[in-house]
Amino acid sequence: MTDTGELDEVHAEDHQLRAGVLGLFDSVIMGVAGVAPGYSIAASTAALFGAVALGGAAALLYCGIAMFGIVSAFSYLGRVEPKAGASYSWVRRALHPALGYMSGWALIVSALIFMVAATVPAGSNVLGLFSQSAANNTGEVTLVGAVFFLCMVAAVAAGVTITVSLQIVMSSIELLLLVLFAFLAILHGHHVHTFSWSWFAPSIFHHTHGFFAGALVAAFYYWGWDVTANLNEETKGAKKTPGMGGIIGIITVFILFEVFTIATNMVVTSGQINANSGDVLSVLGQDVWHGTGGKFIVLAVVLSTVATLETTLIQVTRTLFAMGRDNTLPKKLGTVHPRLRTPIVATAAVTVFSLCLFIGSQYVGSIGTILGDAINAIGLQICIYYSLAGFAVVVLYRKQLLSSVTNFVFMGLWPLIGALFMAIMFVKTIPGLNAVTLWVGLGAMALGLIPMTYYWVKGNPYFDLPTKEDRVAVIHEFEMNL
Repeated sequence: MTDTGELDEVHAEDHQLRAGVLGLFDSVIMGVAGVAPGYSIAASTAALFGAVALGGAAALLYCGIAMFGIVSAFSYLGRVEPKAGASYSWVRRALHPALGYMSGWALIVSALIFMVAATVPAGSNVLGLFSQSAANNTGEVTLVGAVFFLCMVAAVAAGVTITVSLQIVMSSIELLLLVLFAFLAILHGHHVHTFSWSWFAPSIFHHTHGFFAGALVAAFYYWGWDVTANLNEETKGAKKTPGMGGIIGIITVFILFEVFTIATNMVVTSGQINANSGDVLSVLGQDVWHGTGGKFIVLAVVLSTVATLETTLIQVTRTLFAMGRDNTLPKKLGTVHPRLRTPIVATAAVTVFSLCLFIGSQYVGSIGTILGDAINAIGLQICIYYSLAGFAVVVLYRKQLLSSVTNFVFMGLWPLIGALFMAIMFVKTIPGLNAVTLWVGLGAMALGLIPMTYYWVKGNPYFDLPTKEDRVAVIHEFEMNL
């Protein structure tokens, strides 16, 4: 007869990821790949220009300042509770289980919507290397994009070490190409606009709505660095390394975004941006290096898209895994492959659902319409779970905020500014969004109330409020890890 303790050990093994296989360099690479600078620039430049025209650099600057506060919040929250669910676990402990659940749900639905937003440029840019008409054909783009997506699913299912190895190669080539083309654009002899410091000034926004509309798109640019937090169970030094990886990653892409936005303002006309909403970078590439050389930037976009599909798959599968392990979603989602130690059931579920969404998206409209609606819908969901994380760190460690200047700034003031910025942006942008964006962005969030209510009524322990003893233990653990 099998011993009970032995059974418990086997059962626990079914719900454990492979621990300690990623280092700081891996974490930084994953943070950069999660943001996917090449993809973000290619897919979002038209939306950013449509919102703020030449004020893109300013929108990225001010949103970036706020985003650094959220990065700092994630870094400190992870020092106590390194769990794959990240904000899903942290917000529960600091604020309320219902808010924690909706924080996890926001990541899930934003990632699923992103599968559509990411695979569209992948198919479009690859086809654009051979035929511009094919690149604008939604059906052909859907087919090629789906093939790319399935390849990434296979890589993620094979294990996180294989994923990271691919990311190191892809992200290194991507960053080198982006830096090369950014400098070619800035040094280009023919500029449609001369550089101006006014592009960074608040006065470039003609009204408050324009500022927040631009900031919402900018939030989408930065989104994805938090994949480092979802990988914390698989990272060495799980309480500090993922946070540091996120910080270094976001600094890297912040600089790159600003340089490229300035370069785009200087080289590409508004007509070119509006006519090529899905592949602005290919236009810039041809402007600064006409012919075959200019197509190298498309390679950067393709690699970036592939990279961000991988990291987004990791984000959503790890969050689903954490929720399945807690049985706040079907428990099967918390099962890992016995040899690969990857959340295989969660990966399969995401694959099926994403393909259905992606194929269905071809009936929504043009590629530009799909991208614009998806970017804004995801922006709303980003605001929800980033702002909750920012508030969570301030509430959870409120008694430690005045113990040092570092604590006050990086654990209190800056995360609070970031959280308030995200919350205000969420409220301010809603009136200017179209019905499709609101239904996708907020309707998807409302669907999360159904499983949350079901598992709460069932009496799942996740929804029990943390005890005073538990909170004291958290503070003690935090102080030991400072």
